[in-house]
Parts: sequence; C-alpha cells; structure tokens
Amino acid sequence: MTQVSRAEYCVIACAEAWRDAGEVLASPMGVIPSVGARLARRTFAPDLLLTDGEALLIGPDGAVEGWLPYRQHLALVTGGRRHVMMGASQIDRYGNQNISCIGDWARPTRQLLGVRGAPVNTLNNPTSYWVPRHSRRVFVERVDMVCGVGYDRAADAPHHRIPRVVSDLGVFDFATPDHSMRLASLHPGVSVEQVREATGFALTVPDEVPYTREPTTRELELIRDVIDPADTRAREVGH
Repeated sequence: MTQVSRAEYCVIACAEAWRDAGEVLASPMGVIPSVGARLARRTFAPDLLLTDGEALLIGPDGAVEGWLPYRQHLALVTGGRRHVMMGASQIDRYGNQNISCIGDWARPTRQLLGVRGAPVNTLNNPTSYWVPRHSRRVFVERVDMVCGVGYDRAADAPHHRIPRVVSDLGVFDFATPDHSMRLASLHPGVSVEQVREATGFALTVPDEVPYTREPTTRELELIRDVIDPADTRAREVGH
C-alpha cells in the first residue's frame, strides 16, 4: 500500500461516523466529511442517503436518485433520521459547539456564521464534528456561546447524540461516565502529548489509545481515483 496521507486518515475517520447507520440522511459539511460520506456510501453504508445540498437525493456518483422536499428534510431532522457532521469554531469537553461569535456576547471580538441550525441539529438528530486544525483556540474549556448543544445541557433530548469529533490529530468521543470528551484514536504519526498540548481542557485518555484504522486498498482507490481525484482533501488538511 502506498503511503497514506493525514487527510486520508481523516477521510476514513469521518466515513466511520456513518458505519451501520442504515437509511439515514448524511449531511456532511466540509470537503473531508463529504468525501467520507461518499466513501461510506460506496463501501460499508450502502443505504446511506446523500443530497445535493438542496432538494435532490443523489447517488455516490452524483446521479439523481430522488426528490427530497424541504418538509421531508425537516421530518428526517426532527425524527432523528439524519446524521450531520458540522464544523466547530469552538468545542468544549461536553461537546457544546460555537459557530456564532468569539468573545463576550455583548461585545464580541469576532462575528462568525451565526447559530444557524445547530440547536435543532443537536437536539433532534445525531451530530458529529469535523475540526481541520486542532488547537486550544478550538478545543476550549468553555465555549463563548452555545450553538450546538452538548451532553451537559441535553439530558431530556431523546435524539441527542454526538457520535464523534474528528480532527487532524485524532478521533474523540464521549464514552465516559459523565459524557466528557475522550481520545478514541490517534492518527498515525500523532502522539498523546501532541493532542494534550493542543487541547484547552483535561481530556480523558485511556491507558492504551489505538491508531485510526488503515484504509483498505479499495478505499484508497476510491478516494484517490473516483471520489476526489483533484486531491481537494489536501487543501483542508495539508499534512
């Protein structure tokens, strides 16, 4: 097998978010999550539903498979039958996410996207996150504003679930007694110390941390020759 890039390990980690998902709507945001969703559909998640971002259901090759009117889209969202992978300008130990502003709400130092659909997403369907640059500016002790709702705020939400957070350093989940963030795997070439240094809170780290799994030969062929032959993934994670 030829050398696997960090971006390709990230694709694999994102694709794994939809393993055994069944017939749910995948809503990936970002290049690498999109490549990951299409890879999952072509391999181990054949029932996954993909959209063109508007009103059509499409196949992994972009061919139209059906119509998805907005009312039906909302029915999938509120019924827990969508798994979205969003970005995060900030995320904390319980999975609270911020994409709205940096600094005090009354006088923010940076205006970002706004809350968008994050509260509805996180309370009504599984939501994972993709962070292409893992740093203390993103992985913070406390988010400046809660947009996506974390485990400490969603005890009564029936469909709330954060399956994973993927960054350019590793994969994280919330499989701890208090649902605080845990290091689930390291991308090859990354150390636990690097992750701890780049995280602004005390992360749960098991005694033994596995590496993110290797892509199969077929998966690499699909990523490189079929899904992303222009290597746009390298622009999002350049190492």
